[in-house]
Amino acid sequence: MLELRDRQNTLLAIALTAATVAYLGWKVVESPEQALQFAFNGLSVGAIYALLAMGFTLVYSTVWFFDLYYGAAAAIGAYGVYYLRSQEALGGQYEVSHPSLNIAFGVITAAVVAWALHTRYYRRLSRRYGERTVTVAGGVIAVLAGLYMAVVLTFPTEMNTLLSPALGAIVALIVYAVVRRGYRATFGAPEPAAVVAAATAVGVLAGGAIALAVAGAAGSRLYLSWAVSCVLAGAVGLALYRGLYVYMLERARSPLIMLVATLGVLLALTAATTIVFEATPRPLPDAFGSDPWTIGGANIKGFNVFTIVMAFVGFAGLWVLLRRTSFGKSVRAVGDDEEVSKVVGINTTVVIAVVFFIGAAYAAFAGILTGHDTAIQPRMGLLLLLKGWIASVVGGIGNLYGAIVGGFVLGMIEQFGIWDLAGEWRDVVSFGVLILFLSFWPKGLLPRRD
Repeated sequence: MLELRDRQNTLLAIALTAATVAYLGWKVVESPEQALQFAFNGLSVGAIYALLAMGFTLVYSTVWFFDLYYGAAAAIGAYGVYYLRSQEALGGQYEVSHPSLNIAFGVITAAVVAWALHTRYYRRLSRRYGERTVTVAGGVIAVLAGLYMAVVLTFPTEMNTLLSPALGAIVALIVYAVVRRGYRATFGAPEPAAVVAAATAVGVLAGGAIALAVAGAAGSRLYLSWAVSCVLAGAVGLALYRGLYVYMLERARSPLIMLVATLGVLLALTAATTIVFEATPRPLPDAFGSDPWTIGGANIKGFNVFTIVMAFVGFAGLWVLLRRTSFGKSVRAVGDDEEVSKVVGINTTVVIAVVFFIGAAYAAFAGILTGHDTAIQPRMGLLLLLKGWIASVVGGIGNLYGAIVGGFVLGMIEQFGIWDLAGEWRDVVSFGVLILFLSFWPKGLLPRRD
C-alpha cells in the first residue's frame, strides 16, 4: 500500500514538474523581459524566505516544538531599525524614542549578560577569587551592559560614536584570538610571551582603527542599527527560553502547550508593537542599492542582489557552525536526543539558549531586509513566520539544505504563480503549495536524514 502511494506521489510530482516547465517555457517565449523580472523577484523574495527557514529549522530541529516568537523576532528587527533611524531619516521632525522601551531592553540585555557570565565563567573564577567577588563583579558588568544598551537606544543619532568602542573591542579580541590560534596551529606548541604580546598589540591596533573609522562614519548608523536590532531580537529570544520556556518544559512536556504559550508571546508582542508604533504601515530609510538597474528589460535593485547574497552567506555561516565546531556537534546531539546529551555532559540549556539567540537574529535580519523593500506593520511577523514555515516544509523540515532550497523554490513559485493574477493572490499560491506538500510530500524536497 505504501509502495503504491509512493509511486502515485512520484507520478504526480513528475506530472506537476512537466506542467510547470511547459507553463514557464510558454511564458518565457511570450514575454522574456517579464519572465526575467519575475525570476529576479522570486530570487529576492526567496532569499528572505530562505533566511527565515534556516533560523526556523535551526530552532525546530533542536527543541522540536514550534516557537512562534520567531515571527515577533522578525518584527522586532524591522521596527528596531525604524525606532533607531526614523528621527534622523525625517530630519528630526519625528521622534519615536520611548524611555520605558529603552529601559526594558536595557534590563533584558543586563539579564542576558549576567546569565552568560554566570554560565561561562562563574564556576572557574569563583574558585580563584571567591563566590562573592565574582558575583558582584558579574553583576556590575551586567548592569553596565544594560545601561550601555539603554544609552545607545536613547541617543540613536550618536550611534556610531557610542558603538565604536564596543566594535573596536570585539575586533581586538577576534584578532588576538586568531593570532594566538594561528601560532598554535602552525607550530603545534603553546605560544611564547612574545607572541602573546604581538597578538595583543595587533589586536589593539586593529580594534582602534575600526573604532576610529566607525566613529567618523555617520553613514554607518543605519547598518549599525541592523546589528543592534538583531542583537535585541536574539536577546529577547534567549531570555524567553531561559526565563520562561525552560520552566514550562519541565512542567508540561507537550508540544501543544508550548505552541499555545509561544502563540501568546507572539500575540502579546504584536499588540505591544501596535500600541507603541500604531498600526499604520511605516517605511524604513533607504539603504544602499535602492536605485534600480535595467538588465534585459527587467528592473533590478542592488539591495535585492545583496539580499540574495546574504541568504547564501547565512547558509554558509550556519553550515560551518553546525558541521565544523564543537558547539555545532552539541547542537546536533541535543536535536537527536536531549536526555542522552545531558548524560554525556552537554549543558543542553546553554546550547538551546544560544540556538534561540541565533534563530531570532536570523529572523530579525530577514525582517530588516523585508522592511527595506516594503513598508513594515505590526502584524508582519505572523506572515513572515508562516512563510518561513512553508519554506521549511517545502525544502524538508529539519534539514538546513532543505531550508535554503525551500526558500528559493517558494519565492519562485509565488512570483510565477501570479503572472496572470493580481498580486494579492501571492499568499493564496503560498498556502496552496503548503497544502499540496503536506498532502503528498510531507517530508519535503530534501528530507531530513535521521
